[in-house]
Amino acid sequence: MSVTLGAVLSAGALTAPAHAATLAVPTITAKGGFVMNNGTGKALYSKAADTRRSTGSTTKIMTARVVLAQPNLNLDAKVTIQKAYSDYIVSKGASSARLIVGDKVTVRQLLYGLMLPSGCDAAYALADKFGTGSTRAARVKSFIGKMNSTAKTLGLKNTHFDSFDGIGNGANYSTPRDLTKLASSAMKYSTFRTVVKTKSTKQKVTTKSGGYRYMSWTNTNTLLKSYSGTIGVKTGSGSVSKYCLVFAATRNGKTVIGTVLASSSATSRATDATKLMNYGFKK
Repeated sequence: MSVTLGAVLSAGALTAPAHAATLAVPTITAKGGFVMNNGTGKALYSKAADTRRSTGSTTKIMTARVVLAQPNLNLDAKVTIQKAYSDYIVSKGASSARLIVGDKVTVRQLLYGLMLPSGCDAAYALADKFGTGSTRAARVKSFIGKMNSTAKTLGLKNTHFDSFDGIGNGANYSTPRDLTKLASSAMKYSTFRTVVKTKSTKQKVTTKSGGYRYMSWTNTNTLLKSYSGTIGVKTGSGSVSKYCLVFAATRNGKTVIGTVLASSSATSRATDATKLMNYGFKK
């Protein structure tokens, strides 16, 4: 009997590592990463998850979140595109939704222009529209203030914004954990969910002369095509931030959501995210 019991115990000891091996913790090139179960908030993976880093255009998740939280928000309200927005794009060499001065674009369309091609012109237009003040500079400052107060409300202790689009002045930072929590909060808005899972869109906008034109935007998030179940969220890149990606996917009723910051290339951030989601679904 003792031999049999010993054999059973030995077998148990042998099978345990085999099971653990199927859930080997993935190695990613990104300097920081975090994944959680979106339903429970439970952390599933962590790598330098609370280290502050530049966030690039993943900042625009907060831009959209602030807009969507506005009281009595009218998504069909029209915003006239100003020369200042296009001048800004040119001066910064920034990513653009190719908005045309004088066109009247709805708030909903600006959200698509913000999140799909990562338009910094769309971000500027939204900050100008939803900030308060008598000058554009005052409105933008006020909008960034709303971004920071929202971060505080959401308990994002390692997050600060000094820009509406991620082209910061040295004080635009967050962490993988904070960005994941932010994205989870933004995903509670149905408009946000609809926008960030859209692969491409064609939007009819009103021109200065009263006619119309179509704007075509394609999502920079390649996971929407390459990873089954992907439902968002946002790419980011820059000389300081390197390659970032906030991602989310749903499979068999389970949603995992996470972030990689400072990956080495656009390909690597997608590979990193894929590894982390695969791992998250098995946990």
